[in-house]
Amino acid sequence: MTDSDLERWRLVLGDPAAALGDLGPDAVRRDAALRWLYGRDDEHAKRDVRTGGDGAPALTTVDWLGDITRLFPQETVERLQRDAVELYEITDVVTDPEVLRTIEPNPGLLRAVLQTKHLMNPEVLRLARRIVEAVVRDLMATMATEVRAAFTGTRARKPSRWKQARDFDVTRTLRANLGHYRPDERRLYMETPHFFSRTRKQVDQWQVILLVDQSGSMTDSVIHSAVTAACLWGLPGVRTHLVAFDTEVVDLTSDVDDPVELLMKVQLGGGTNIAKAVLYGASLIEQPRRAIVALISDFYEGGSEQTLVRAVRDLVEQGTKVLGLAALDSQANPAYDRSTAQRLANVGAPVGAMTPGQLAQFIAEQVTR
Repeated sequence: MTDSDLERWRLVLGDPAAALGDLGPDAVRRDAALRWLYGRDDEHAKRDVRTGGDGAPALTTVDWLGDITRLFPQETVERLQRDAVELYEITDVVTDPEVLRTIEPNPGLLRAVLQTKHLMNPEVLRLARRIVEAVVRDLMATMATEVRAAFTGTRARKPSRWKQARDFDVTRTLRANLGHYRPDERRLYMETPHFFSRTRKQVDQWQVILLVDQSGSMTDSVIHSAVTAACLWGLPGVRTHLVAFDTEVVDLTSDVDDPVELLMKVQLGGGTNIAKAVLYGASLIEQPRRAIVALISDFYEGGSEQTLVRAVRDLVEQGTKVLGLAALDSQANPAYDRSTAQRLANVGAPVGAMTPGQLAQFIAEQVTR
């Protein structure tokens, strides 16, 4: 075992692993940062792992955040920040003005802001908005590319005069430039590149209605649904609605083009009445056979499950495409009530997990069919 391995175990186990050897100067600071956070864990204390002693933590939250940023890689920093808010409810990570002025935005902090913004006064909320804007901007840049790719049409075999890297025709280019191969250099010189054209099918107007569960466990889905709706907004052939629900239903469609404002209005937590949301979504439909309803939830119904199943069955029978999405984040990690999901699948609404890009691809296939 190397010295580096021993140091890692020493940091993981804390004081009980002192026999593994002394820590270097940087490792001592890392140990202090880990102790500040995980030393308050009662279960760890019972097992004599990462114990923090009887003294009060010497670091302030601002000091701690500065230390972990200097001492750990970014991935670890984000994990520590997430644990601080979600495991130990150290809310000043996202409610202290001094912290908010200096902290580096990341997805974990965005979740924390959305979960604690009801605790913030107007000045703190203004500073927290910087985190929301920064993370949403990065998500938009990634998702917009996926959504545009889904809606740009399929590649045709005929050539195109438009030169775009994504339409580069490798086979035809190689064949056309074989005469420029230089054996002595073992190199093929490309004089004339060739590209595919793209076909674009007739696009009819479709309604896409995203029904998003805003209970506390669905934070990632709310974030990605808001950004996905913004990416779909204004695309040819698509009219997007975004509806958030817990025990009540809130139509957020007027803010779909501004996902930052939309997320600042979302109120996470509370119970769940999925049936009420589905019935509201049904009331928005103008042409049933030109509508897609995506129900994004963990499917733990707090209202009438019978009403929910009947409402979904009615939508399917009138020709509306209904999808049940157990997760809508970039990792598509599903966690849901499989019994309710199965009942919805039995009446014609398939349930699964889709990333935002996969949802956009499904919508594009329906719209351009």
